[in-house]
Amino acid sequence: MSNQNDAFKKLIAHAKEYGFVFPSSEIYDGLGAVYDYGPYGVLLKNNIKEYWWRSMVQMHENIVGLDAAIFMHPKTWKASGHVDAFNDPLIDNKDSKKRYRADQLVEGYIEKIEAKVEKEVAKGRKRFGESFDENQFRATHPRVVKYAQQIEDLRKRLGSLLSEGDLAGLKALIEELDIADPETGSRNWTEVRQFNLMFSTQLGAVAGEAGKLYLRPETAQGIFVNFLNAQKTTRQKIPFGIAQIGKAFRNEIVARQFIFRMREFEQMEMQFFVRPGTEMKWYEYWKETRMNWHKKLGTPAEKLRFHDHDNLAHYANAAVDIEYRFPFGFRELEGIHSRTDFDLHSHEELSGKKLRYFDPETKESYIPYVVETSIGCDRMFLAVLSGALQEEKIQDSEGKESSREVLKLPAALAPIKCAILPLKRNEERLTQTAREIFDHLKQSFHCQYDDTGSIGKLYRRQDAIGTPYCITVDFETLENRTVTLRDRDSLQQERIPIDQLESVISEKTALKNLL
Repeated sequence: MSNQNDAFKKLIAHAKEYGFVFPSSEIYDGLGAVYDYGPYGVLLKNNIKEYWWRSMVQMHENIVGLDAAIFMHPKTWKASGHVDAFNDPLIDNKDSKKRYRADQLVEGYIEKIEAKVEKEVAKGRKRFGESFDENQFRATHPRVVKYAQQIEDLRKRLGSLLSEGDLAGLKALIEELDIADPETGSRNWTEVRQFNLMFSTQLGAVAGEAGKLYLRPETAQGIFVNFLNAQKTTRQKIPFGIAQIGKAFRNEIVARQFIFRMREFEQMEMQFFVRPGTEMKWYEYWKETRMNWHKKLGTPAEKLRFHDHDNLAHYANAAVDIEYRFPFGFRELEGIHSRTDFDLHSHEELSGKKLRYFDPETKESYIPYVVETSIGCDRMFLAVLSGALQEEKIQDSEGKESSREVLKLPAALAPIKCAILPLKRNEERLTQTAREIFDHLKQSFHCQYDDTGSIGKLYRRQDAIGTPYCITVDFETLENRTVTLRDRDSLQQERIPIDQLESVISEKTALKNLL
């Protein structure tokens, strides 16, 4: 676990040092679980959003976009179940006065068992070397099998307690597992109680319940209340989807793990409306489609897995998470849910307005069922960043070995596509030519001009922010109008005519390579 913690700390430090993520309001000592995206972070985040949007909306003729307001009529959240059921089970430690989510304490216990499994696997890998078969080892090693069974049993028990709202049972489980306060080791716990996660605010000058509004805890409801507006104006026939990227807010009591769990976050959601009875076919379709989306980024298969929900939400008849192996273990990255007709039915009932679709094929009017894909943009950002950050030993042209921190981001997602670097900053002809190249290329993609150090230092700086290509303007450039194009990952260098740079880099970094 210490190696995982060290890797995670290094990732957080890198994100700050190189302008990806800053603690919010840092000059005032920050604000818990709120972060700001820096100059390179905002570019990377925008590229992730564009990859999602284009693959979801542009590549599907039956999916349209939406950008609903954050504020919605308060009855929206009554209909959706958030007013009554959007709660976390909280428990306090009487000695430390610290507050925790009861389910996360149990999950923390499960994580420790998972760490024991990984330790056994690491020992096996070391012992058997290249002949090591990890799948067979996990299926046959007695201790690993015992731990796996323990994990499965605990997950089922936790899921059952949460779905039944059995708070006393939850406390009993914490006591049975002898779970201590992570900070003080105290086992002196209060009863478990529910806490609603929605932020509330006031509408204008109206005080009291009449003027009470909520910051939306999810973006999906904006899609549901606009279901007919979007369907009619775009003349969509079922099955069709509505996609949206937007901010959501949850008053997390225990927000942790950097940008993994925040109080203000961004979601990329798509609600796919289908004929009742066909939802499981589409559920399987979107499971496969979304997993492929992640794999196209070059994410190794062993870092991704499906995890079926043991505790189904009140609106779902099937739910699965795509989990990613972060430095702190496997966690939810994206959820695929079969939401039945719960949302549209509830809104129709409370509003008194029909939210039905007339199907020209069956000649009947019905409330569609919904299959949802929902991914946290910030979690995706963290997954991309943690998968890309590597430390490597490299050799220079004279055979000297050194190390570099490099972000091996997919070229299409990289914040800066290329950097233009003159070999010598005090050679006016070189800097002038480099500036001309920069001024031309900046019209096509984000690029950077830098002459503030030796060429080796400039390369390292670009490696650290994930720039896939560096263009070096040297004395040969002045003779034949060619430059050196350096590849971040392979470190290969090739001479390219200046007038071919734009087309070569555009081709190598285009988003269509992922789509």
